[in-house]
Amino acid sequence: MMNLGSLEAREMAVWQRMPDEFRRPRVTPWSMAQAQGRAVDGFLEGPCFDAHGNLYVVDIPHGRIFCIAPTGRWSVVAEYDGEPNGLALHPAGRHLYVADYRNGILRVEIATGAVEPVLARRNGERFKGPNDLVFAGNGDLYFTDQGQTGLHDPTGRVYRLSPCGRLDVLVDNGPSPNGLVLAPDESALFVAMTRDNAVWRVPLFADGGTAKVGRFCGFFGVGGPDGLAMDTTGTLFVAHVSLGAVFVVTPEGETVRRYRSPLGKATTNIAFAPGGCQAFVTESATGTILTFEWEGAARTGLPGAAAAHDAPEQEP
Repeated sequence: MMNLGSLEAREMAVWQRMPDEFRRPRVTPWSMAQAQGRAVDGFLEGPCFDAHGNLYVVDIPHGRIFCIAPTGRWSVVAEYDGEPNGLALHPAGRHLYVADYRNGILRVEIATGAVEPVLARRNGERFKGPNDLVFAGNGDLYFTDQGQTGLHDPTGRVYRLSPCGRLDVLVDNGPSPNGLVLAPDESALFVAMTRDNAVWRVPLFADGGTAKVGRFCGFFGVGGPDGLAMDTTGTLFVAHVSLGAVFVVTPEGETVRRYRSPLGKATTNIAFAPGGCQAFVTESATGTILTFEWEGAARTGLPGAAAAHDAPEQEP
C-alpha cells in the first residue's frame, strides 16, 4: 500500500478561479445525482489546451465549455443541454471533441461554438455515460464509457473510434473507466479505473486488438484516479479525485511524488500547456484551476505539435 508520508510532496498554486459572473448556484439533474441534491454553482473538468495556449474546460452541471486565455480572461465557447465531462482537441485544431455523459460524443466548432453529435449510440444502444477522450496521431479517438459502474458492476467500457467511423470495444469489464492517456509511442493506453483505485495499462497491437491488460499502479481513498497526463519519457501524472493531489508515477509504475492542492480535494483532471513544463489542474469543488511547474520532459501529443498539414483530414 502506498504511504503518503514517504512521498516527496510539493504544493500547487492557484492560477484561476471561475469568475463570480459565471457561477450558477442551481439544482440540476447532475447535482441531484452527484451532489445529494445541493445547488452547485459549477463543476470544472476536462482541461485541454490549443496551440495558442488557450485553456478549455467544461462545466458539467450547466452544460458549458469555457475558454481561458493566457491572460486569464474567461469566455463561453458553447452552452447547450448536456453534461460535458472530457475534452480533446482534434489534431486539425478546429474542433473540440466532447465526452458528454448524457449525449455521447459531440463536436464543437471553436470559432462558432456550434455543437453537433458525432456518436450517440452503439448498435442502437445508448452509452452508459462517456467520461473522457484522447486522440491518437492517426486520428483514432479513444474514449471511456463510465456511467455508474464500479466494483459492484464492472461493465464500464473503453472504445476506439476510427476516422472512418469504425467503433471497437477494447475493454468491457472496467470498474469505472475514467481518464485516459496514450503512451508516447502509442503502444499502450493507460486508463484510470476510479472505483478500482488503480490505473490500468491496455497494450495496443498492430492488428487493432489488445491482450494482457493489467493494473499499472494502485492508490486508495474514497474516490480514485480521475484525469491522466503523460510526458515523453512515459512518466504518468494521476489526478486523484478525493486525495486532493496529483501523483507522479515512473514508467515502471512507482509513485514517487505528489503535488498537493492548497484548497479543495476534488482534483479531477490535468493538462500541460504547450511546451510541457507547466501543468494545470481542475479542482472541481471550488471551481479553481491549480498549477505547478514540471522539470521533466514535455508531454506527448501537445496540441499543435504536428503541423496542420500533417493532421488527419478526416474526422470521426
